[in-house]
Amino acid sequence: MDLVQLSQIVISVAVGASILLQARGTGLSSTFGGESTAYRSRRGLERTLFRLTIVLVLVYVTMAMLGARAAG
Repeated sequence: MDLVQLSQIVISVAVGASILLQARGTGLSSTFGGESTAYRSRRGLERTLFRLTIVLVLVYVTMAMLGARAAG
């Protein structure tokens, strides 16, 4: 197993974890006991987690392209 495949596995686990931490429709604050029924924008940790998920997906796609290019 080369470095590209190993990094894809690690990044895919991180993407899955970051997606699972984002509770759909509730926000991260209600996951830990807060209750919010009104619409609000992402702030603080929720925004950071959302951006981290996007970055991890972009890195994963880049690594997949590099792996496909190296195999071909």
